[in-house]
Amino acid sequence: MKDYLSHLEAERGLAAATITAYRHDLGLYLHHLAAHQVAAPADVSEAVAASFATSLRASGLKAASIARSVVAVRGLHRFWAGEGLTPDDPARDLEPPPVGRRLPKALTVTEVEAVIAATGASLPGAGAAELRDAALVELLYGTGARVSEAVALDVDDISRVLADLSVGLRLLGKGGRERVVPVGQFARSALEAWLTRGRPDLSSHGSGGPALFLNARGQRLSRQSAFNRLQLLADRAGLDRRLSPHALRHSYATHLIDGGADVRVVQELLGHASVATTQVYTLITAEHLREVYRTSHPRAL
Repeated sequence: MKDYLSHLEAERGLAAATITAYRHDLGLYLHHLAAHQVAAPADVSEAVAASFATSLRASGLKAASIARSVVAVRGLHRFWAGEGLTPDDPARDLEPPPVGRRLPKALTVTEVEAVIAATGASLPGAGAAELRDAALVELLYGTGARVSEAVALDVDDISRVLADLSVGLRLLGKGGRERVVPVGQFARSALEAWLTRGRPDLSSHGSGGPALFLNARGQRLSRQSAFNRLQLLADRAGLDRRLSPHALRHSYATHLIDGGADVRVVQELLGHASVATTQVYTLITAEHLREVYRTSHPRAL
């Protein structure tokens, strides 16, 4: 199993979070094999592999979690067969349960503006935290960056962008895929304010080094801290929902599609490996159009 996970990380380039999830799923599978007195890969039968999927369904796990586990197990057996550890693949016929397509929950433009206003960065006497929060929100919404990509940025990464309007921001996404995205004027202004008026103050409190975004102790802002700050801003803005960094990424993509952007362009901007992943945003727009029709046309109902 360790060899398979190393293969996924080194040769397939899967993200660390995906590797962690697969490690958990395959750990459950190894316990399942042990319970069936299976001691070696070659001893796994189709019945034992199938019974694992059955046990997951009986456990009450959500379909998405079961599907991920089944995919992990199928990949493990395919790897074992390819390495010659098993004569065949007993999991080849395992089918993950269908997972309903969940539409991302995008904010309206008005809600995004309310969140930005809630940072307090535009108020007289705005401090470092306010300027940082505004820069973070503008960056996430203005570039579609994942929160992990944003908090991993260094000052030098953004300095080159601010110095030359023709330079895009390089983001390192899932699987080590790199993409370059444009940075709009609102995000540029917020980042410049943070770098010149906010970051020096927090930097003096610790050893954040080259990190672009710092916490109150002067250290690199973590993903969890970014989550917490956004939820605080959502509460201040009066949003009746949880606000995650990914919601801003969804909003970025949805608003681009609403504005007429080609889905292939949005795919490149988001760093999706497959256009099928991006096409979910076209479904959001279609649903929005249907809702407008239902509520606006006198003979729609």
